[in-house]
Amino acid sequence: MADEELEAIRRQRMAELQAKQAVRTEETEMRNSILAQVLDQSARARLSNLALVKPEKANAVENYLIQMARFGKLGGKISESGLIEILEKISQQTEKKTTVTFNRRRVMDSDDEDDY
Repeated sequence: MADEELEAIRRQRMAELQAKQAVRTEETEMRNSILAQVLDQSARARLSNLALVKPEKANAVENYLIQMARFGKLGGKISESGLIEILEKISQQTEKKTTVTFNRRRVMDSDDEDDY
């Protein structure tokens, strides 16, 4: 390949990456804007703290709040106590049930053998 072709491919790839980054930035700004309208200051602080510790749970809460805002289910700004209730609700829905099963080996167990 000629240097010109490689340079053209590089420019095209760079343009694609910049376009993707611009879309991500726009989506992030839109999410933050919606969350700023929906949450009061203390609730936003709690959600930010949660995002530092458990980003996947914070993302789920953000998605839930944005969806509720889009459908008009929220009647004003959510306080910190309201956010705590939503967190508890989401935690109950995503709670993992852990079960432990013991499989014991029966090596040289006299109860299993027939005594004649």
